Amino acid sequence: MPYSAYFDVASTAPPHPVARQALLAALEEGWADPTRLHREGRRARLLLDTAREAAAELIGCRPDELSFTSSGSRALHTGIAGALAGRRRVGRRLVISAVEHSAVLRAAEAHEAEGGTVVRMAPERTGRIEPGTVTDTLTGDTALVCLQSANHEVGTEQPVIEAAETCRAAGVPLLVDAAQSLGWGTVPGAWSLLAASAHKWGGPAGVGMLVVRKGTRFVAPLPRDEREAGRAPGFPAVPQVVAAVAALRAVREEAVEADGRLRGLVDRIRERVPELVPDTEVVGDPVRRLPHLVTFSCLYVDGEALVHALDREGFAISSGSSCTSDTLEPSHVLRAMGVLSSGNVRVSLPTGTTGEEVDRFLDVLPRVVAGIRERYGAPPRTGGAQDARAGEARPDGGTEVTVDALGLVCPRPVIELARAMARVRPGGVVTVLADDGAAELDIRAWCHLREQEFLDERPLGGDPAGAARAYRVRRTERPIPADDPAARRVPGPPPTGGPGSAGPHGDGLRP
Repeated sequence: MPYSAYFDVASTAPPHPVARQALLAALEEGWADPTRLHREGRRARLLLDTAREAAAELIGCRPDELSFTSSGSRALHTGIAGALAGRRRVGRRLVISAVEHSAVLRAAEAHEAEGGTVVRMAPERTGRIEPGTVTDTLTGDTALVCLQSANHEVGTEQPVIEAAETCRAAGVPLLVDAAQSLGWGTVPGAWSLLAASAHKWGGPAGVGMLVVRKGTRFVAPLPRDEREAGRAPGFPAVPQVVAAVAALRAVREEAVEADGRLRGLVDRIRERVPELVPDTEVVGDPVRRLPHLVTFSCLYVDGEALVHALDREGFAISSGSSCTSDTLEPSHVLRAMGVLSSGNVRVSLPTGTTGEEVDRFLDVLPRVVAGIRERYGAPPRTGGAQDARAGEARPDGGTEVTVDALGLVCPRPVIELARAMARVRPGGVVTVLADDGAAELDIRAWCHLREQEFLDERPLGGDPAGAARAYRVRRTERPIPADDPAARRVPGPPPTGGPGSAGPHGDGLRP
């Protein structure tokens, strides 16, 4: 039998054995409509009420504040729309973090389309939203703030307690997406709404949870139903709900032991990957994080290719990178953090993961990454910022090189940038022409990793889609310190002369 290790529980956790047992038992007793008065209906109602009480205790809310929905995304959509509708007289200003789950982003876009205002809080490079950022965004017309308890892609924990206190003092409700963290413990703080999804902790898919605490203004956005406090039309699938709550209780009982053991395994991955794989950046907060999740990005590697290669080696992982032939847009989380998007790997360990499995992963990863880099023709790495300084001894090095990477998908624009750097003298400039949506993010991240100076970017004319841009990078005479903001600074206005004109050194930036 081929080797197999599932390292993707952040997407969906394997069904917990307790959930399997509870589901089979509830299918025998809880299949009927729980609103009916006959014996079968009463049995189903008893199971549903018992599950609701148990879930409320685990969440830290009252049973009548908890509704079961058809998914975590449905819980988020309903929670956001209902809270906004309930506070419409206050204002239509929605505040979210830029690293929220895509379901929150889609809800925010719908709110904007209907005339509302959305403010997106920018995170630190670790993915964390500073408490002061929440304070700065609150105004008199803010209707709702959304902040996840922990990030789905990089595992960074957010300051929910501080944010909840700030929102409470301002009279603004806080909605917390707790999907990734609820299996590890109760979400603390005076939050007003909470959403979660059972398949994240080993329960069945198709069960979401929405909590609306008493005193929170809420108007159900869907046609009101007599079930689930009017927040979720139709009666819930009782057997699945019972299994979801049984799984939540089981993983909570295992959490203390699993936390310490998995945190140690993740620490091993965080420490060893940069040592074993050159040009790799581990992202996310190293301390304030989920215990089982680690994300890192490999320079000069395509995330999709890496997922397939590791799958062939028996490891199921995911990539936060969206640099594929189908879409040129990178992960919104990695973009907001300003880290490398191509070659991104998210490893999220199930509770039963062993040290031997992690060691095998660490043994396979360097070979897999090296093979992909070789296929892409990536420059070799010998230490330091080698590929950025490889041409220092060349007397014929110029001061300007323009790289035409139009039509190339990441990571190729960055690979071409690295090659071109060897052809310019220290102080020289490489201009990269690219139309890949991930190029800007990855070029900036390359500069941060390679200690080179990102100068600016500007649009190119002649592109109907408006995606083509010119990125300028200066080769440094000395390495820029890793914490120097010049490596990742936000560029100023485009150079004068307009798109398509000659650059300041006479280089023709052709569309």
